[in-house]
Amino acid sequence: MTTGSTDARASAEIADHDQAPAAGRPGRGDRWRWLRHEWTLAVLGGVLLAVVLTWPTIRHPASTVPGDIGDPTLQAWQMAWAGHAVLNNPSGLWHSNTFFPETYTFAYSDTLLGYAPVGMLGSGFEAALVRYNVMYVLLHALAFVGAYALVRQLGAGRLGGAVAGVAWAFAPWRLAHSGHLNILSSGGIALCLAMLARGHGWSLRYGYRPERRRPGWALAGWLVAAWQVSLGFGIGLPLVYFLLAAVLVAAGCYGWSWWRRRRRPEFGRRLLVADLAGGAVFGAVTLLLGLVYLRVVDLNPQAERTLAWTEMFSPPPIGLVTAPADSWLWGERHAAAREQLSWPPEMALLPGMTLLALAAAGMFVSVYPARHRIALGLGVLGTVLLGLGATLGGDGDPGYLTLSKHLPGWDALRTPGRMMHWTSLLLAVLAAGTVTVFARAVRRWSPRGWLRLLAPAVLLVPLALVGVEGVNRTPHPVVPTPPAAMRAATEPMLVLPAGGAVDLIFMLWTTDGFPRVTNGLAGFEPVTQAQTRAATAAFPDPGSVAYLRSIGVRSVVALPGWAAGTPWEGIAARPVDGLGITREDIDGVLVYHL
Repeated sequence: MTTGSTDARASAEIADHDQAPAAGRPGRGDRWRWLRHEWTLAVLGGVLLAVVLTWPTIRHPASTVPGDIGDPTLQAWQMAWAGHAVLNNPSGLWHSNTFFPETYTFAYSDTLLGYAPVGMLGSGFEAALVRYNVMYVLLHALAFVGAYALVRQLGAGRLGGAVAGVAWAFAPWRLAHSGHLNILSSGGIALCLAMLARGHGWSLRYGYRPERRRPGWALAGWLVAAWQVSLGFGIGLPLVYFLLAAVLVAAGCYGWSWWRRRRRPEFGRRLLVADLAGGAVFGAVTLLLGLVYLRVVDLNPQAERTLAWTEMFSPPPIGLVTAPADSWLWGERHAAAREQLSWPPEMALLPGMTLLALAAAGMFVSVYPARHRIALGLGVLGTVLLGLGATLGGDGDPGYLTLSKHLPGWDALRTPGRMMHWTSLLLAVLAAGTVTVFARAVRRWSPRGWLRLLAPAVLLVPLALVGVEGVNRTPHPVVPTPPAAMRAATEPMLVLPAGGAVDLIFMLWTTDGFPRVTNGLAGFEPVTQAQTRAATAAFPDPGSVAYLRSIGVRSVVALPGWAAGTPWEGIAARPVDGLGITREDIDGVLVYHL
């Protein structure tokens, strides 16, 4: 077969979205052709899968959250605050209404800033919960679409894309993070890589094809990457370093090709401009966000993480094949294995047994060239070794701790197991290659008599297997509603009992008007938090009242029913005579006006 015919066949195998629309006036049926388009079906299928595989998240979206009443309440508040601040006071974005009187408090955790447009929709406590639950479903859909788009661009077929999308978006290990929206929000990683590959006319299966360059897609890829970083550095920083490494490698390969062939390879001025513009936006977003976090560390030196955190959260090798408790299929079966993990939520890292099997087969049978399969396999091995953290070789150096010591910002990534994002994505790409071969073989023999009736069921087997492994049994607790007393109190206020996870609930309660509160919980504790708790342990008394007035607090909201076992137990019986304050009881909640 000639080279020209080979190229023609390769071009014919490209996805429908690469084909130009037919000329002429569309008929009535053509007007609705987009409903049958591959990408319309992929998006709708991703949303439907997300609704089903995260069920019952949207059954009671205004009153429950997936996982626990902890980080989800924080992240529901984060989205609400971002939208509120951007709409009403953009200059005050980083100085949130919590942790009063501290500054830069919005950057005490990953901010989910990229979800600010969603935070502009609706207001109040119930809107914050609905917004959170909807985004919880949609981020799974985006992860599916991102992985599907990536493997399709790399040369896999539609079934391979669907398997990769489900395997990555609904991997068993993700169920351990049902309460971590910032960790689950990884769809932009795969999507930006798909766009950048498409923009540069490159795929694993066909290599570099200059005629397929699309500068607009390259620019879009950089913008999506910037958006992904704006959701937080927890998983965004590895993307930054990956793209930086990819640019250096691509530039090196370009230079090598130029030197070897004695002529400049095709690239294009428009593509170069798109890369420079998009890369500038990506770099600016990364730098500006990084400067904010550095300012937080300057103001709060205790916020800087030591390598002891990384060592504590480094998983043992058995964690790579252990599922979290929320896995419907593997949860109970892996209970004994989880007992060997010191912190299962960050160490139960099973990417999926079916995915592992398909990826292993993909090393030998695939539509990708052998050299690319080897590169993918080395990528899997490298990310697995990094994901073991300090467990690797006894100290993680060389390894994850080496990066923590030498790469700016990497020392803040205290949980090596989150490298599973990259491991499972590479596994999904490998799996898609072998599933594409499998689908092609089934279609080859399916026209033969009765076998054609069996073909659809056979083709669905790998998709069904990865789907079953994504079924959850995640709890969906009811979130306590804010008391009416919160609206009667004058800000700035202190809510008692203060300290611990209960402060996350109080932060969510403030989404009704965003009054300033001294309460808050993050990965570190600002100095004023400990001071306020210590100074108000005997509230109400002369010392605590004087202290609160000195920092600007004007009212205190106390929940006697929540105070058992805290310094504020029995607060309702403490007198206020002679303190120069007033107290009112609103449905069992006490409001002290200072």
